[in-house]
Amino acid sequence: MSQVLEWLQFVLAPQMINGLSIGVAVVLMALGLTIIFGLLDVINMAHGEFYAIGAYVAVAILGLGLSFWWALVLTPVLMAVLGYVTERGLIQRVFHSKDRHTLTLLLTFGIAVVLEDVLKIIFGANPLRIESPISGGTELLGLFFPNYRLFVMSLGGLLIASVWMLVFRTSLGAMVRAAAYDRHMSASLGVPVSRVYAATFAFGVALAGISGVLLAPIYSVFPTMGRDFVLIAFSVVIIGSMGSIKGAVLAGLILTQIQSISSLFISPVWNDPLLFGIMVLVLMWRPQGLFGKLGHA
Repeated sequence: MSQVLEWLQFVLAPQMINGLSIGVAVVLMALGLTIIFGLLDVINMAHGEFYAIGAYVAVAILGLGLSFWWALVLTPVLMAVLGYVTERGLIQRVFHSKDRHTLTLLLTFGIAVVLEDVLKIIFGANPLRIESPISGGTELLGLFFPNYRLFVMSLGGLLIASVWMLVFRTSLGAMVRAAAYDRHMSASLGVPVSRVYAATFAFGVALAGISGVLLAPIYSVFPTMGRDFVLIAFSVVIIGSMGSIKGAVLAGLILTQIQSISSLFISPVWNDPLLFGIMVLVLMWRPQGLFGKLGHA
């Protein structure tokens, strides 16, 4: 019995904390995806590259001699500008076409390829490293947890709650949900639908960027980092339901916990097949995913 308790305390609990710290960052990225789809009906295949750019923007800001905390503040602002320009200059040009789903899918995939190559040209293909801004650890329940991971969980949780409050408890969120439900009726009532679309896309890109900053000290920063990470985010969005904020949060936390705990028993090579297997089973049971679309808490 004592061995089981020791295993739960010293092996399982640290893995769960690790999964939770990664999970909140995955949720932030998935929230950007699900908000963009819920309003624009656009599956953003470049979302992973925006996540990677966020990490590289932090690297560049640190290279200018500024601190990590400046990078954490400035990166989402710069990423929001990039997202706004992308939506206005590219996505909006094909959004109103008859085959807009196919065209936006191909367009964002093309943007992803271009952005990945641009990162390789500017920063090179070798991984870069950002030092953790918070050193040391804290003892909780007899275990030692890195302070930075506790910070990521705390800030991530605060940001997730803020996103929910913004969407469901503010007049701006009401306009977003109204435009998502019926863009033509919203426009007739005076809602600047075009600007709401651009602002929402920019907000989703900013969430991806801040995820890149938060995870940069945990993982290495490299040009293809978004390609693998976005697969998890898409799985979260699909399982939780495309456009559901509650679904993205719950599915993100559950899937990252499953991945973290399963790594104790199986090789990391099987993490992606396990993830996609869960997604297939959920879709066989509930093809629409676990929850509803944007507009439902």
